[in-house]
Amino acid sequence: MKNTKIFILLIILSFFTTNISAETYFINFAKVLNQSKAGKQAQDLLKKKVIDSTEKFNKDEEKIRIEERELIAKKKILTKEEYNKAIEVLRKKVANHQKNKQASFKKIGQLRVEAKKKLLQKLNPIVKKYMEQNNIKLVIDKNIVLLGDASLEITDQIMEILNKEVKTLNIK
Repeated sequence: MKNTKIFILLIILSFFTTNISAETYFINFAKVLNQSKAGKQAQDLLKKKVIDSTEKFNKDEEKIRIEERELIAKKKILTKEEYNKAIEVLRKKVANHQKNKQASFKKIGQLRVEAKKKLLQKLNPIVKKYMEQNNIKLVIDKNIVLLGDASLEITDQIMEILNKEVKTLNIK
């Protein structure tokens, strides 16, 4: 009797285990975020912002270096008070430059987070609808899957739907 109960329990558990694995799929969210049309467009926009900001700040830094060299060259002809005032002005420029640079890159970082959040908000209903249409009970991120049958990955199917429905994220 006891062996029969254990046997029935094992059959029930194997049924649920089989059922769960048959209804569990995985998706590579990083690929969707980086290679979908909207995700790639956002990545390209953010990359351009980083490049533009870097170029602008590099030019500003070069101007400050030139100003510093000119000030050092004038050190012997300026009075000590004039030289100290000029140094203080230059220090303020450097501090302001660093503050602006930091704020600019922080803003770009916030835009990156916002873009990811927007894309995930657009992606969730698509995945949910796909799950309902294909009788899928669970979708997990590929990053947490140790091993899995490649036929259980739905990344390409989801990206195809996302590319049709979402062309841009409208980030600025």
